[in-house]
Amino acid sequence: MLDENKKLALQLKKHDEDALDRIILKFAPLVTAIINNITGHSLAREDVEETVSDVFVDLWNGSDRFDPDHLQGYICSIARFKAIDFLTKQKNSPILLPAEEDIEDNFSLHKDTEMKEMVRTLREVIDLIGEPDREILIRHYFCCQKINDISRAMDIPPSTVKVKLHRTRNKLRKLLAERGFTL
Repeated sequence: MLDENKKLALQLKKHDEDALDRIILKFAPLVTAIINNITGHSLAREDVEETVSDVFVDLWNGSDRFDPDHLQGYICSIARFKAIDFLTKQKNSPILLPAEEDIEDNFSLHKDTEMKEMVRTLREVIDLIGEPDREILIRHYFCCQKINDISRAMDIPPSTVKVKLHRTRNKLRKLLAERGFTL
């Protein structure tokens, strides 16, 4: 049986507008939290709403480019990039992004291939982590949520979140080491 996210993702890939509406209802709070965390709550409400809308427009337009098993991760990635992009355009960001030509000059085909392999392996390893540890890891490292925010959202004590993050990091190190990657 398909989980709810995968079912929504598959419907979205068929350009089902109803699926997009359900995805927006489900993920808008998470996207808003990511945008606020990255921007340090410095954006006006209208700017946050516009950026959230941009995330879902990109999701709709790129519905053929993501793996249905990773809908939430894909949405979180779009949200992170949109928040950083907004800050960069507003020149409020301490983040200095390199020029596109600098990136192309610094990455050889070999390095690009290595990076893709590392990302693929990391995804595989994260998929091996059981719940709720996996969700805590994703919320903290990919969605930029703070320990206390995760604690409230998942209704578990902050100390439990910290312990689970510590244990999950150790488990990730071990699993990545078994696959030839060291941290």
